[in-house]
Amino acid sequence: MNEAPSQPRPMRADARRNYDHLVATARETFAELGVDAPLDVVARRAGVGPGTLYRHFPTRETLVAAVYGPDIAALADRAAKLAEQEAPGRALERWVREHLVDALEQRGIATTFKTALSLSQTPDLLLRYKDRFMDAAETLVDAAKEAGTVREDIETRDILRLTYGIAAASADSPPSRARMLHVLFDGLRPAQPGEPTPA
Repeated sequence: MNEAPSQPRPMRADARRNYDHLVATARETFAELGVDAPLDVVARRAGVGPGTLYRHFPTRETLVAAVYGPDIAALADRAAKLAEQEAPGRALERWVREHLVDALEQRGIATTFKTALSLSQTPDLLLRYKDRFMDAAETLVDAAKEAGTVREDIETRDILRLTYGIAAASADSPPSRARMLHVLFDGLRPAQPGEPTPA
């Protein structure tokens, strides 16, 4: 008879505190220096030796996933909730305006987001977050297309990349951000009868 797979042992309380402290310190460091910051800097700022850091996070990928994976998952959860609560076009617009663009203003998550959604191979540890995020985003976009509030030729990645650009270009200017988002959503809407169809 096959034995049931063993469950991973839960962390001891002190190990959990170290883990959480390292993640919090890495978040602060990545926000300041970017996700390419030396991991030794993270360890030093956390007040631990490099060995402690590498025991918890053997690679940069594992640390980045621990820091930003939950943020990407939270964006996916919010998209799913808005899809249930709002009309399709309104759900997409609220998600972008109230959640996605603000999240992308954070330096670390913006870089991670760009990496996770790039056409190149996504690191395995971010793949599950990417898939969950893309499924939620595509659900919003597909529903908006079906409702006639987003052009059929628009792809989900178009919206995500444009939002990434808006977040980067308007970090210090809320009025500019509002104006750019207005232009974005104007461009997403289908042409009205008599209007030229966007190229």
